Amino acid sequence: MPDRTGWLFDLYTDPRDGLVLWLLEEGDERTTPHRLTQSFPVTFYAAGPDASLRQAWIWLSDQGVRLERTERTDLFLAAPRVVMAVTVPNAFTQPRLFARLSQAFPALEYFDADLPVSLRHAARFGTFPLGRVCVTVDDRQAVQAITPLDSPWEIDPCLPPLHALRLEPDCDPAHAEPQFLLVGCAGRQYRFSLDPPRPLLLNLAALLRRHAPDLLLTAWGDTWLLPRLLEMSRGAHIPLPLNRDVGRGVLRKPQRSYFAYGQVVYRGAQVQLFGRWHLDIYNTVMYHDYGLDGVLESSRVTGLPAQQTARCSPGTGISAMQIVTALRQGVLVPWRKQQAELPKSALDLLYADQGGLVYQPIPGLHRDVAEIDFISMYPSIMRRFNISPETVNCSGEGQRVPETNLYVRPDPPGLVPLTLAPLLDKRIALKHRIAKLPNWHPRRALYKAQAAAHKWLLVTCFGYLGYQNARFGRIEAHQAVTAWSRECLLRAKEAVEDAGGKVLHLYVDGLWVQLPGAAEKEAFTPLLEEITRRSGLPIALDGIYRWVAFLPSRGDERISVANRYFGASQDGTLKVRGIEARRGDTPPFIARVQMEMLAILAHGEHPGDYLERQIHLLREGKIPVQDLLVRQRLSREISHYRVPSPAARAAMQLEQAGKHLRPGQCVRFLHTLGKPGVWAWDRPEPFNPATLDLARYRTLLLRAAETVLAPFGMQVAPQISFRLPVGRATPQDNWVSQLIQVL
Repeated sequence: MPDRTGWLFDLYTDPRDGLVLWLLEEGDERTTPHRLTQSFPVTFYAAGPDASLRQAWIWLSDQGVRLERTERTDLFLAAPRVVMAVTVPNAFTQPRLFARLSQAFPALEYFDADLPVSLRHAARFGTFPLGRVCVTVDDRQAVQAITPLDSPWEIDPCLPPLHALRLEPDCDPAHAEPQFLLVGCAGRQYRFSLDPPRPLLLNLAALLRRHAPDLLLTAWGDTWLLPRLLEMSRGAHIPLPLNRDVGRGVLRKPQRSYFAYGQVVYRGAQVQLFGRWHLDIYNTVMYHDYGLDGVLESSRVTGLPAQQTARCSPGTGISAMQIVTALRQGVLVPWRKQQAELPKSALDLLYADQGGLVYQPIPGLHRDVAEIDFISMYPSIMRRFNISPETVNCSGEGQRVPETNLYVRPDPPGLVPLTLAPLLDKRIALKHRIAKLPNWHPRRALYKAQAAAHKWLLVTCFGYLGYQNARFGRIEAHQAVTAWSRECLLRAKEAVEDAGGKVLHLYVDGLWVQLPGAAEKEAFTPLLEEITRRSGLPIALDGIYRWVAFLPSRGDERISVANRYFGASQDGTLKVRGIEARRGDTPPFIARVQMEMLAILAHGEHPGDYLERQIHLLREGKIPVQDLLVRQRLSREISHYRVPSPAARAAMQLEQAGKHLRPGQCVRFLHTLGKPGVWAWDRPEPFNPATLDLARYRTLLLRAAETVLAPFGMQVAPQISFRLPVGRATPQDNWVSQLIQVL
């Protein structure tokens, strides 16, 4: 039996072959894809009263499955649990069989029942997407043995050269009907007319067969392009080989809206392929944050296929990692969460459920401010103090959590710390490498994308501890993490004050501090070492600001806002939080002007002339209309708005034009004169620029300018002149004069 060495590219169930694996084998010029099959029985478990299990046993006895009575580890029970093991010979038929069983016997508890096949394979064989493997196959290309040759935790793994074909229409389908299809492949660009369809389909099919891409990277491919191409293919009776697996059709999933993290989220319809990947850059979760490199890294560490990883939330990714850890440890994975919150008195709840520590910052402009951040604070706390759903208790066993009646068992390591440890180590290693590489180094962007993928997984793992539907969630573990975070942050504050410094702001996992005479990184090294010693957590100097401004509330300037600030670092780069430029509903023109004003301030110059020029361009109608678009998310169905917001009024206009928007979708509109005061950008009628409400945009622009200028002691007068407020210090009396000459 010959061995093949290559990268595991795709893995999915098949009604005839059980499990299909696509292996990219390295050749002389490029990777060669091979379709392999593997026998892969799947086992799930049921528990409950003996009488109910006996009836389920009888029901399953003629379903072609293997049944046995066994014991398995339940994470929340001290003793092993007696369960009925149901082994299905074909992984493809298991979900359907389980659905029928759970409907017939809803009172039973089920485990390992609805797990993705890629996670089962990862737990059993140590495989993962794009992992290098050695495969032994027989004459029928059936896998007899598979051995992983690398690990998802390697910093510089050997990856296959993926070949992509890019597809996008010539315009946004939501705005206008596209006329052409733009195709990019192997360094060449093609432009095909969408009408008539026959030449388009023949040319596209020829490109797919000639180049055999591993990846289709599309714009609006899920929601418009691929469904349109498939419809054209059926109508013209011309097969379009989107799949590499010719025996399978495409997998289509419907659109949906759901509520998560305090907002309504919309996920568009999906089109996924077999043997080839399809990624829609406009229907992904984090693609625009870390790109394709981040998607591939997230897929490798979570074990989920790249097509799924790109479209699912980081919470799904961290849940997948916990599932793989549980399967490898022989721990039952519950179908539905079963753990309820432990009983607490009102006083216990008051002490336990306080969240992260936040200080109101000292408002105003500050010089030579260091930002110190704990590295992945919450995941580091889970690992350092062994916080996991099964290790937290109220019985007094283990180490007491500060300011609570909770205790944490120190050993053995819990499921969550076991899951997070390698991810934390890899992210810290990447951060160290990034710090040592110059900005021009080609691997720097790759490392930053990978670290960003890790960041979102680690951030979400804390939220999943308290998520009501998390398989391994428990609110007490969530509360223990926040309690330790408050304690560690207070210890860090005390270390700063003992060193003679001043704490300007505390926010959950970071501090903004001033040390007398300290303006260089080396001056903060002893403080960092002391904070690490007192807290037991890794900490890093995020940067030193030449100046930073903490902004007050718009309603009361005496009250500061915790996460609303901006500052200029020593190398001139800007960091902004909570201001207009960071808001998704700010028109691009206003966001750009605000950031440019900050850049001018960072160079020690006055931004007044620049602002006046931009207002003049706005008044003269020289700003592109697209740069004035407001983008807002719908929080409910249009009919449910009692007092329609501007976004709702724009959505109503689209509804009249036959374009229905669901909750969670964004609507783009312009502010216009008269009623209804908005113009939906995606209406089919042409827009008249003369109807723009320029006064409204001017007001929004001046408000954004005021945000930037106010901390420097300047205000925007109605005539767009700049003056100092009465009673404020003059530039000659303030160190700000070293940065700006005001008048």
